[in-house]
Amino acid sequence: MQTEKVVEYIVSWLKDYLETAHQKGFVIGISGGIDSAVTSTLCAMTGYPLLNLEMPIHQEKNQADRAKRHIEWLKNKFSSPIDSIEVDLTSTFDAMVSALPETETTDKVNLALANTRSRLRMTTLYYFAGLHNYLVAGTGNKVEDFGVGFYTKYGDGGVDLSPIADLMKSEVYKIAEFLGINTDIQKAKPTDGLFGDDRSDEDQLGANYDELEWAMKAKEAGKTADEFEGREKEVFEIYSRLNRINQHKMVPIPICDIPEELMK
Repeated sequence: MQTEKVVEYIVSWLKDYLETAHQKGFVIGISGGIDSAVTSTLCAMTGYPLLNLEMPIHQEKNQADRAKRHIEWLKNKFSSPIDSIEVDLTSTFDAMVSALPETETTDKVNLALANTRSRLRMTTLYYFAGLHNYLVAGTGNKVEDFGVGFYTKYGDGGVDLSPIADLMKSEVYKIAEFLGINTDIQKAKPTDGLFGDDRSDEDQLGANYDELEWAMKAKEAGKTADEFEGREKEVFEIYSRLNRINQHKMVPIPICDIPEELMK
């Protein structure tokens, strides 16, 4: 990858899209992770206003601290208008949970509530986007968005544009190094931070991003599980299963096309 040229291309693409949409700037949720750090930096490089939102919900302190340090780094590095707001959604989330019917805590319940956190954040991002005529910048990368579908539908998947969605996770890290993103973010284990604990993406997915990237490329090359053994076979099957069950996130919303003869 020609990292510098890729960065220049994305920044130019962001500027062109913003200007064509006749909007004034970008708003992005800052999590303390590598994807939001890279995406926010690319947005800042356009020279247009950038609003960074911290939206903690029972958040791990180390995640919040990394997010704050990154925002300060952005403000010190760029002369363009860069603002930040913290909107603590913990009480909002708790109020919603208390309003829901009581049920036994299960993995399904925990996952539903994790996705609820993401959707509350999406709603908050669009509130501020509407106030300022900004675009919501997505932070999903290629293996998450189009490989295993590791995001929340109408949560962090609800965005106006996706600057890094054609980049593998490893390529996002290369750009982070090129941009000089804080080392603590580059070294932090990837996590979606939706469960209020320290579980990583690998804990949830069953494979790390290097493994999933390998499986994605193997799948695209027409390989099958029978061609592998051991850990490679296990990872390929993990990827294939997640790719299959999460297609509803990756394909356009199905429309019931009414036969023309029924409309006469």
